[in-house]
Amino acid sequence: MKAVGYRKSLPIEDQDSLIDFETAKPEPKGRDIRVAVKAISANPVDYKVRKRATPPEGEVKILGYDAAGVVDAVGPDVTLFKPGDEVFYAGSILRQGTNSEFHLVDERIVGNKPKSLSFAQAAALPLTSITAWELLFDRLQCRARASIRTRC
Repeated sequence: MKAVGYRKSLPIEDQDSLIDFETAKPEPKGRDIRVAVKAISANPVDYKVRKRATPPEGEVKILGYDAAGVVDAVGPDVTLFKPGDEVFYAGSILRQGTNSEFHLVDERIVGNKPKSLSFAQAAALPLTSITAWELLFDRLQCRARASIRTRC
């Protein structure tokens, strides 16, 4: 499968700062789903990771956290999704990123893509939505009320 990543933290102007490469299609295990990625979004975390985290010698780190796509295959313990489901999510910094044709993600951090959104629109939501949630409910300590209004 095709992917975009980096081998070494280089200035973005360097022609080798991001590379296109081929790698094996990942196989889902446990609660992983394999997503055929249809759209991704770029976030500041991509820049920060590329700048500060050098992959192990001989390896390529695939960037990307936000994605939207179609479930292609599921691991043996998956109960929440099936092939053909449209999904969106923010992946894990501990795994390879979403800037690839196929991506493995734990089903427990995935949501059904809203039907009213395109894949590109859905891919733009995960990390920005998490950031907004953390600001409102963790930092400002807003409390949701039954009437849907919040109190900060």
